[in-house]
Amino acid sequence: MSFIRIGTCSWKYNSWQGIIYPFEEKFNYLREYSKHYNTVEIDQWFWSLHGLDKVSLPKEKDVKDYAASVPDKFRFTIKIPNSISLTHFYKKKKSEPLVKNPFFLNPDLFSDFLSTLIPLEKKIGVLMFQFEYLNKEKMSGVQEFTERFEDFISKADRSYQYGIELRNPNYINKIFFEFLNRNNLSMVFLQGYYMPPVWNIFKEYKDYIENTVVIRLHGPDRSGIEEITGGDWSEIVQPKDEELPQIIDMIKYFRTKKIDAYINVNNHYEGSAPLTIKKIKSLLKSKV
Repeated sequence: MSFIRIGTCSWKYNSWQGIIYPFEEKFNYLREYSKHYNTVEIDQWFWSLHGLDKVSLPKEKDVKDYAASVPDKFRFTIKIPNSISLTHFYKKKKSEPLVKNPFFLNPDLFSDFLSTLIPLEKKIGVLMFQFEYLNKEKMSGVQEFTERFEDFISKADRSYQYGIELRNPNYINKIFFEFLNRNNLSMVFLQGYYMPPVWNIFKEYKDYIENTVVIRLHGPDRSGIEEITGGDWSEIVQPKDEELPQIIDMIKYFRTKKIDAYINVNNHYEGSAPLTIKKIKSLLKSKV
């Protein structure tokens, strides 16, 4: 039997008080969160690359705290550190030359990262590799990407479910989906960040989807919605009512095909992730 888990991207927002959190000075955010949802995305460990020879990995205390704060049936989706998924360092100026990241797809660093997650391992749903827009300077194309990743993942601990999020639409094709299936990898759909609508990708390639999927609902303009909300994520300010029925149809399809799915909702999608989830659950009930 398949499952559908719906949760948010991160969880520590004071403006969610009165929506899912109590009006108290001190409480365990994640413990309170897990009373409402059965999954959440951890993205804080993504930002890990600090220099040519400096990488940060999850702290033991944080990992143990997260594991202890949620019930046994709760599941985390976790963004893998960008020290592993970035081909090159970020540029501060466009005129700067590209500098290769020496840790890109490094199996030893990845093994070290997985070791830090041991206290959490029974509560991990999908570990997600997020790749930035890979232009020709960084990668020749999807063929090179799949070959390099396949070599890397063949050396990894396969007791976890891994997923891949791409941000170059040109890589989303039959070759990519065949590669996912061949290696038992999850498709991570991204709604936003200049990617094609997830519904369009889904319609074209749904027959290739065999493994657990993740749908990450992000908005198209992060800075724009931040300016509108001022960091107050308690109201929907940019409704996506034309998109949500399509997301519901995707969820229904995955249920029918007995494909497990995680729906990760970001505040930047509509303005308040908990309120978006409320809409999704309401639509699911009305379409049953």
